[in-house]
Amino acid sequence: MDQPTDSSLHRPAADAPAIDVYRGRRERVLAALRAMGGGVAIVPTAPEVLRNRDTDYAYRHDSYFYYLTGFSEPEALLVLDASAAAGEPAAILFCRARNVERETWEGFRYGPDAARTTFGFDAAFASDEIDTQLPRILAGKPALHYALASSAALDEQVRRWLDAVRAQGRSGVTAPTAAHDLLPLLDDMRLFKDAHELDIMRRAARISAAAHCRAMAACRPGMREYEIEAELLYTFRKHGAQAPAYGSIVAAGANACVLHYPAGNAIAREGDLVLIDAACELDGYASDITRTFPASGRFTPAQRELYEIVLAAQKAAIDATRAGVSFDAPHEAAVRVLAQGLLDTGIIDRTQFSSVDDVIAERAYTRFYMHRTGHWLGMDVHDCGDYRERAAAADAQSDAAPPWRTLRPAMTLTIEPGLYVRAAEDVPERYWDIGIRIEDDAIVTEHGCELITRDVPVEADEIEALMREARAPA
Repeated sequence: MDQPTDSSLHRPAADAPAIDVYRGRRERVLAALRAMGGGVAIVPTAPEVLRNRDTDYAYRHDSYFYYLTGFSEPEALLVLDASAAAGEPAAILFCRARNVERETWEGFRYGPDAARTTFGFDAAFASDEIDTQLPRILAGKPALHYALASSAALDEQVRRWLDAVRAQGRSGVTAPTAAHDLLPLLDDMRLFKDAHELDIMRRAARISAAAHCRAMAACRPGMREYEIEAELLYTFRKHGAQAPAYGSIVAAGANACVLHYPAGNAIAREGDLVLIDAACELDGYASDITRTFPASGRFTPAQRELYEIVLAAQKAAIDATRAGVSFDAPHEAAVRVLAQGLLDTGIIDRTQFSSVDDVIAERAYTRFYMHRTGHWLGMDVHDCGDYRERAAAADAQSDAAPPWRTLRPAMTLTIEPGLYVRAAEDVPERYWDIGIRIEDDAIVTEHGCELITRDVPVEADEIEALMREARAPA
């Protein structure tokens, strides 16, 4: 299989903020709020978090805030005033002021003036003006929209701002009389990716695929899991990704049966499979890839047998992923293949279950496949958005679960079936301690899906060929 070239992985030379993209998103939110009667929306970024003593964790912006701003500095807050009068600012940013001394220690800050022009806001103020400006903005507005109860600190800030407005009541100033959760609106926007987002996600996928190829090529029996992880991390950063999208899973042997196993110091031994679930974050967007391969470069017969079952399950799920079907359709397709494979191998006892339908009805497969086949993907690796339709008011009292959401073009999700067979007396010994997962990232299209992570091999023969070529004498 041809591997991506270095030139295809690097970002474009110019990385100016996509002002029109972010401004357009803010305008969509403002239009939706106006249709609801107006009001003010507040979206803060994430706080900095102390790691220990005077050292912070590496900073990462809040995804909702970044989605609407493209602004990645801490101590920032976005205000969208859908009730602003003509000529008044509707999109307002609060951010850190310029500070020569702090910038000497911590690096460049835009400051309000440069942030306003660079990112396309109507107005911008320094962060230390928030408590002064917010009561003024909220005064006389009908409603407040923010992430209700998502943060005790934010709830307390909101209470202070509202109290400051109410304190002016004798002067005829009124405070918002309603509070609404802003997140459902933003979730539905983020669920459908625009061209700007899909371009970044495709680049992130190529970088992550290159990292998996490098890890496969580098792996040898006797290596420790963290040594293999180092190959992934090197490739992410070499090609411009800012960080891993999540804690890398590098699991050798029986560790692959632990779903969220962190890369440790276990040794990949001859005869072990190595499961890697790892990918990068690029410009605020995650990728998510899992591959399973033999440390020796060659699958054993039992490993290949289970691998082919998982791969067939993934192919069935991919075939079921298209616009117009339910979110659950790929999972149902994968489960049927996995359940049949568990019966065929004897891992599930045929004397107890007469058919694959019985295995599914009794959920007997969940002992060996206990997670779902996919999740939304985007700015967060487990991205926002409901998986089921929101219950209508008439159905709110029903005990039945709402129907699964229907897949639509430009939704992005993972497709990741697996099998995890621990040692047990009622399981054939040749399958003991085999854990396999195969995961790719997909963009839903009208008639199917676009897999954006297939620059890394997935067929067993292709994996073996890559590893064999890497080990061939120069």
